[in-house]
Amino acid sequence: MGMFMGLWAFLVHMSVLFGFHMPTFTFPGVANDGLFDRVAKNAQAAEKAGFDLVTVMDHFYQISGIGPETEPMMEAYTTLSALATQTSHVKLGTLVTGVTYRNPALLAKQVTALDVISKGRAILGIGAAWNESEHIGYGIEFPPIGQRMDRLDEALTIAKLMFTQDRPSFEGKYYKIDRALNVPRPIQPGGPKILIGGTGEKRTLRLLAQHGDIGHWFAASLDELKRKKQIFEEHCEAVKRDPSEVLLTLGVTLVLAENEKDAAAIIAGLTPERRAMATVANVQQAAELIGKYMDAGFGGFTFNNNIYQTEESIGLAGELIKVVRGSSVKA
Repeated sequence: MGMFMGLWAFLVHMSVLFGFHMPTFTFPGVANDGLFDRVAKNAQAAEKAGFDLVTVMDHFYQISGIGPETEPMMEAYTTLSALATQTSHVKLGTLVTGVTYRNPALLAKQVTALDVISKGRAILGIGAAWNESEHIGYGIEFPPIGQRMDRLDEALTIAKLMFTQDRPSFEGKYYKIDRALNVPRPIQPGGPKILIGGTGEKRTLRLLAQHGDIGHWFAASLDELKRKKQIFEEHCEAVKRDPSEVLLTLGVTLVLAENEKDAAAIIAGLTPERRAMATVANVQQAAELIGKYMDAGFGGFTFNNNIYQTEESIGLAGELIKVVRGSSVKA
């Protein structure tokens, strides 16, 4: 266990984490019977490029910021388990599972199975859920946000118990377990790391301070991010948690391109919402931007496959990773 924690501490404090996120399964010219092959090829390209983490959304419909809800959407944990057999060292998880979608004990079991299949590479990504449309479509209860946050708190408690104890019991307002078995046990000592998505100042950031190993936010102005980080640190103080134990990561809409023509082609393929968020940059400019976020205390960055759809574009992101890591080592 000491060696594992040492490696994790090195990743958090001495380097920078890069995640390759796959929110889309729409690839021009790729039929359904070739869809997973394309997904696996991109995951392998991300691994080769130096990404540390590969994630998928946990949605049943496509979300509006990426495309029409009728676009293909692969089920998250089936896809991740298959990707575990096609990759060798990237960590794997969701960005993020909605707490409403699964009984939390079942979710802990699924993530543990992924950890076993991947030989210790699973991450549990989870959040409060938000997409009402798919809840209606699938007949899943969509309670008010306060109740969803209460459920998230209980689900995190159950997951940690099932990752670390042999026969845990717990009874909350919404969920309970009674001497629950989780065999085979996770490969990772202490179980998979827990990633919590969101920046809600009263509840989400407090739950991150209480339960999380990784926080995932979206890039905003440095002033706003610093303000959120200060609130998170205040929650850490309240629950007696060292904030340096939590890796803060950002989703960045960076369009890396070697020329204006390539950049324009990528931008044209984005939804208006993502187009408005996008920053076009070459590798050096992007490294400078990421350096500013790192100076503000953020140690991880995720890139989306709606921008990086080809092995060539993923390879260009790999060049950025090399530059950033080289700069962080020198620093």
